[in-house]
Amino acid sequence: MTPPAPPRTCLVTRREELEQILQLQAANLRDHVSPEQAAREGFLTVAHTLDVLERMHALAPSVIAKEGEKLAGYALVMPVEARAFVPILEPMFQLLETLSWRGRPLREYRYYVMGQVCVAAPYRGQGVFDALYREHRASYGARFDCTVTEVATRNTRSMRAHARAGFETIKTYRDATDEWAVVVLGLHDGTR
Repeated sequence: MTPPAPPRTCLVTRREELEQILQLQAANLRDHVSPEQAAREGFLTVAHTLDVLERMHALAPSVIAKEGEKLAGYALVMPVEARAFVPILEPMFQLLETLSWRGRPLREYRYYVMGQVCVAAPYRGQGVFDALYREHRASYGARFDCTVTEVATRNTRSMRAHARAGFETIKTYRDATDEWAVVVLGLHDGTR
């Protein structure tokens, strides 16, 4: 018997896919999972709305992994132009303006924020996370130099996964909610 094919990755093309992202997001928000589950499986911090996802999608569609019509995971694309869509992230965008990567100010690179990544529980540990980032490189490597995001350092599963995918930590800081690592991933050979 042949094992099932892994979920395929692609860019969001339909509103229904954005709605699936919101359902998966809601199930994995920090406030909706137990502390034990958060420590073991990871968690999400920011909740989006359909309107925000649609506006982000209009600038640059997000990356998803699907098995048939079922959403296996997602990685949101948030171009800098989308910073006003999620006001809670404004301090992060302000911080990014002050940081450097590989000897140059980050603002000199063509970058976008990886707005959030989540893999559905039945698909964890099957390479979906890495496949989402391979799709980011394939889909956005010509348009952007890198992607940057913040990960709560206590979200150890996410920290390990981002390091495995090739992200480099450029800053660690604490705010009122958590300790964060700002991490960057080069999207093409010129920035790897």
